[in-house]
Amino acid sequence: MHLRLLTLWLATRALLLLCVLKVLTVPGPDVTSDVEVIYRGWYEILRTGTFPLDDVTWQYPPAAALAVLSPGLLPFLDYPTAFFALCCGCDAAVLALLRRAGARPGRRAAGAWAWTAGVPLLGPTAYARYDLMVTAVAVLALLAGVRHARVLAVLAAFGALLKVWPALLLLGIPRGPGTRRAWTAAALTALGLLLAFTAAMPGALAFLDFQRDRGTEVESVGALVLHVARAFGWPGRPQLNYGSVEFIGPYVPLVSGAAQVLTVLGFGWLLLWRLRARSWAPSTPGDAAFAAVLLFTTTSRVISPQYLLWLVGLAAVCLSYRAGRMRTPALLTLAATGVTFLEFPIWFSHVVAGDVLGLTLLLVRNGLLVAATVTACRTLWRQTVTEPARTGTRRVPQQPVRTGRLTDSRDDGTVQPSSRRR
Repeated sequence: MHLRLLTLWLATRALLLLCVLKVLTVPGPDVTSDVEVIYRGWYEILRTGTFPLDDVTWQYPPAAALAVLSPGLLPFLDYPTAFFALCCGCDAAVLALLRRAGARPGRRAAGAWAWTAGVPLLGPTAYARYDLMVTAVAVLALLAGVRHARVLAVLAAFGALLKVWPALLLLGIPRGPGTRRAWTAAALTALGLLLAFTAAMPGALAFLDFQRDRGTEVESVGALVLHVARAFGWPGRPQLNYGSVEFIGPYVPLVSGAAQVLTVLGFGWLLLWRLRARSWAPSTPGDAAFAAVLLFTTTSRVISPQYLLWLVGLAAVCLSYRAGRMRTPALLTLAATGVTFLEFPIWFSHVVAGDVLGLTLLLVRNGLLVAATVTACRTLWRQTVTEPARTGTRRVPQQPVRTGRLTDSRDDGTVQPSSRRR
């Protein structure tokens, strides 16, 4: 199995590299232009010790500068090639993490297979954005967090300063004496990094203004309302705005506002879940992160194609647990990733035009994401709230006990007598 997995990874990643290096051509817009033009332009500015203060397309937290500057670690390659090589390296690292995790008791190799198959489903976009690097940090955080909650918290905080969404990983840390220490470690890490960037480079917080002014992007769930309205004479139009194609026209602020309200309601549901949850299995942090990121993706004003990488990585973590129940939403996510490749870049012109083909692709892709979100949230609630309440059980993973005659916890959260003599 290991050889088949490695063979599939090598074959698909070679194909991705051939695409981003333009040996093979993919129909539609050139997905590498962001790296070749935008990222490279940011790289030249960041090298001078300041953030892109006057560029409205810079909408990322300050640690994103590290990802943009990272190709400088390979000075023997030109900027785009170095960036693609680093993405491939991060891809390989995630595979190694999932493969190693899948070999442990109570785990399985399904997570490694999901990652190997899921990334190429997105096409060359997977290597043409820095989201794969962020996903690697999130996967490492969840896998390391099984035994070390503070490591999860610190990595989640670092990931949040790369691209915000990894902060959602903190929601799955089990309640207990270690929760406050873990969240404190996350807060101190984020604050320390933020202060360091603010002191070292002007404009560390400029992204907040640029992000606040975003509208409804043509690929989002909310945009479906505007696509349908346009077919019935709505006078709005799609336009390149803040680095993506967004709708401009009457009622767009209303749709954007509704999406933000849904995001707030989603966050409220997550807080309610955390308060009501009675049982934490080893897979719960990954399950909670997967459900949370699905929830925030589907309610967002923007669903860029690379967002699917986050979901593929989190789905792979969920599938690596033999007792995990996120198989259905994970498969729905993989299907949505494949449709996303058809939607962008192959037939993106149809999406922008809002014709029958473009609208069908959006309905299918966004429908799959909504179905995955509902299924994941329902599964998480049932596994941690409903079923434990019905049986009257309450269980959280136990920390390793290093005194007396108890040893480290099993993968099912119970503690067994030690066979090792001290």
